[in-house]
Amino acid sequence: MVSIENPKGAITIASEVFANLAGDAATSCFGVKAMAAQGRDGVFQLRRESMSKGVRAELGEDGSVSLELHIAVDHGVNLNTLCNSIMNEVSYKVSRATGVPVKRVDIYVDTMIIG
Repeated sequence: MVSIENPKGAITIASEVFANLAGDAATSCFGVKAMAAQGRDGVFQLRRESMSKGVRAELGEDGSVSLELHIAVDHGVNLNTLCNSIMNEVSYKVSRATGVPVKRVDIYVDTMIIG
């Protein structure tokens, strides 16, 4: 949890909030099919209904947040361009919504969907 204090009081933000915001921002990017989460049998299961699946938020001592996203992408997209777009979109939306600076956005392309 991140706690932000000001003269009027304190705001506490759970890491799940960062995960949901990041998942929503990532899936809104063209070429992202879904977030990917590893199942119990080791197979990746695609989830669009739960934005926090496939996202890990780590809160730093300096008050920033680092995010790790596991995604499934459409076949044929330029991965470099897509990942740069996701990094920018996630950083912008998370910091804008929470006021917490985003230190890193690490993206793992776990699967590619053909068709």
